Amino acid sequence: MIKRELYLSKLRSFYDSELIKVLVGIRRSGKSVILKQIIDELKEKGIKEEEIIYLNFENLDFAFIKNEMDLFKYVKDLIVSEKKYYLFFDEIQNVENFEKAINSFRSNMNVSIFITGSNGKLLSGELATHLSGRYVEFKVLPFTYFEMCELLKTKGEEITEDTFYNYLKFGGMPQRFSFNNEDEINIYLNDLYNSIILRDVVQRSKIKDINLLNNIIQYLLENIGQIFSGRSVIGYLKQDGRKVAAETLYNYLDYINSALLMSKVHRYDIRGKKVLSTLEKYYVADLGIRNIKKSDIEFKLGGSLENIVYNELIVRGYKVNIGKIDDGEVDFIAIKGNDKVYVQVAYILSSESVISREFGAYDNINDNYKKYVLSMDKVDMSRNGIRHINILDFLLRKKDI
Repeated sequence: MIKRELYLSKLRSFYDSELIKVLVGIRRSGKSVILKQIIDELKEKGIKEEEIIYLNFENLDFAFIKNEMDLFKYVKDLIVSEKKYYLFFDEIQNVENFEKAINSFRSNMNVSIFITGSNGKLLSGELATHLSGRYVEFKVLPFTYFEMCELLKTKGEEITEDTFYNYLKFGGMPQRFSFNNEDEINIYLNDLYNSIILRDVVQRSKIKDINLLNNIIQYLLENIGQIFSGRSVIGYLKQDGRKVAAETLYNYLDYINSALLMSKVHRYDIRGKKVLSTLEKYYVADLGIRNIKKSDIEFKLGGSLENIVYNELIVRGYKVNIGKIDDGEVDFIAIKGNDKVYVQVAYILSSESVISREFGAYDNINDNYKKYVLSMDKVDMSRNGIRHINILDFLLRKKDI
């Protein structure tokens, strides 16, 4: 397994901080590995093993810890000196009212706390007020294309353009690289999908209509990169004889987002400088899931490329919205600190009309922020102050935005 430097580099300055370090991400995206890599680095710095407490709440060894008091008593008994202890709680959402215990550790003990969870609302409930302003959150995604290539290099494999199309098809879930052929990968991804649906959506949200849930996910995956409309989804479901109330639909969408399977991306009115509450887009956490769930509807490569670029921007620390200007649209507005960039994504700039369309998306945007068009073309087509970058060069960090 490669070192997940993209995350470790952001976390290192918080290793000894009183702030609680929260890692959230879809099931099996690599959160546990990151915790173990942090533990390895702490040991390299001289921290003794007995000063590191690691609990994985998906491990039956800790099934007896059911609530905040169980957790508090167990950990308190392990802390036997005044030295700083490093507490690692993996999949903490399995412990009822865990925030109370975490806050007590933080307030009364000399500790540095790291927690992970597979729920986007891990710290959004009423109990989260105990931790308000006292934590930093990191969203963990499966391997980026760069990370996948680093892993394959350690195995002595050559990186070619086919490597990228393999990533498009099977995604970057870390464990899928343990399998040697497509059948094994598909079985693993199907099992993973079913685990996410059963444990992180159905059980947690007490969903009764699993078939409806799957149909909604199917629609989202088939329409990645397309403007979302509740009316369109209801019409799509109606074709299958399913009559669904708008409230039910939006509840299910909320459950899907909470499981971190999909990300809802809002539109931003560039001229009005405000986030819009309707007609958003959805992107999947890992394209391998899209591949196993897509139907016979034509595979939309442009949407997949948008999805990869969106996830890459999130990993790099950008907050991302869709840009709306008059009747037009820019794929992404990416903001990090005081830095803002516009990003347009295309497959191939195959004709003058396509070039005009992609670069023309910026015609009515008159500010001085950097503007980019990303495509698979290898010839630099930059023009009018708008920079063109090959998508692979961007993903492999040969060229940056």
